[in-house]
Order: sequence, then structure tokens, then C-alpha cells
Amino acid sequence: MLNKPSRKKLRGIRHKRVRRKIAGTAERPRLNVFRSLKNIYAQIIDDTNMTTLVAASTLAPELKGKMSSCSNSAAATAVGELLAKKALEAGIKQVIFDRAGYVYHGRIKALAEAARAGGLEF
Repeated sequence: MLNKPSRKKLRGIRHKRVRRKIAGTAERPRLNVFRSLKNIYAQIIDDTNMTTLVAASTLAPELKGKMSSCSNSAAATAVGELLAKKALEAGIKQVIFDRAGYVYHGRIKALAEAARAGGLEF
């Protein structure tokens, strides 16, 4: 019987493949998403300067304690809205969406659509 790679390892392989093709610049930074079992994190990254420009998560002081669960689509929507608000305040309007090997469904989709609705252009 062959050993199957874990889901985490397969996602890592997909993420590396995607990262070879996309990179954030100062004009159009990369919006990266990380999904854990309990929280969701998003950050806008300038890969040329290797800096995080804006970050938001369910652990942010603006959102912490205001949601019944931090691991559902409603929480992801709140993170997307907060990230878009912070990005617009920082003068960022266009980003490249990096879903980090996750399927564009559920929490990832909710975060992306909320960020778009908040004013970010992908």
C-alpha cells in the first residue's frame, strides 16, 4: 500500500506552484490568505520589499469577541471587510489574490467577495 501525502502537504505543493507564478509589487501587492481550523488570516504583501503592508484576522482587536465563531464564513466576511478598509486607508486599491492552494469555496470565497465589496480590485 502506498503512502498518500496529507492534505496539508498537497496544499503546500499547490501553494509553491502558484507562488512561482505570482508575486506582489509596490503597485499591485499580493493578498495572501491563511485558513486554520479556528481562525482566518489575511495580509497584503509587497514581495519586492518583503514587507507586510496591511494585515487582518479574526484575532484583530476590532473583531475579537464580536463573533460567535471565528471559523465560519461570517467571520471570513468580517475579515475581508476589515482588510479592505485598512487597505484603502493605506492607499492600496489593486491586489493580486493568492488563495495559497486552498479551494476557492466557503471561507476563502467569502473573504475574497467581502474584500471586493469593500473596494479592492483583484
